[in-house]
Amino acid sequence: MILCIDSGNTRIKWGLHDGQQWLASDALSHGDVTQLQRLTTAYPPPAQILLANVAGEAAATNISQQLKRWKKPIFELKTTAQQGGVTNLYKTPERLGIDRWCALIAVRNLFKSACVVVMAGTATTIDTLDNDGNFLGGLILPGCDLMRHALTSGTADLALADGHYAAYPRNTEDAILTGTIEAQVGAIERAFQRLPANRKSCILSGGNAGRLAPHLVIPFTEAQNLPLEGLLTLARENLKA
Repeated sequence: MILCIDSGNTRIKWGLHDGQQWLASDALSHGDVTQLQRLTTAYPPPAQILLANVAGEAAATNISQQLKRWKKPIFELKTTAQQGGVTNLYKTPERLGIDRWCALIAVRNLFKSACVVVMAGTATTIDTLDNDGNFLGGLILPGCDLMRHALTSGTADLALADGHYAAYPRNTEDAILTGTIEAQVGAIERAFQRLPANRKSCILSGGNAGRLAPHLVIPFTEAQNLPLEGLLTLARENLKA
């Protein structure tokens, strides 16, 4: 078995894979990290434990503490220049977030074509892969909720908007909510149009994917748990090595 853990800014996502399929998976807040202890009583020690962590050293330590009963090392991945069929063209490859790196590796192995890879969560990342598996670069935007909160904290008269999407918003709440969605999908569509490939796709993932999907006017495929899928790809490579 392989345990893959994606420790993000807001949540910890994990999945346990038996080599053929995901046996179990879940997501929890960092405040509920102790729930990971249940894995050590419900399952035997896995062959590998892989961690992609962008939440800081304390989060990694907390995760490790919950799994110590297994007495298995946790391999915390770092971004590299080339791995899993993807070449990283970042000027400083190791500065690319490990969650984005794992998502790119997952998409490369699942779809095998030029792609715009969108992870819509606390932040929205929009990354581009060409047909040869080169990561060309990407965008980072505040996520939908961060955009709304920025307006609340940065202006005197705008409360936190709980509006509805409208093509022509006619009240402030709808204008704010529509503006955040339009900003997100507009950036995605521009990145897609910029990709010089005849055969290309947009892969949409993350907790806010469902909020953006109805408003995209480009073809897209929704995919779940891309960082976990990328971790699984790398774990399998380690087993073959």
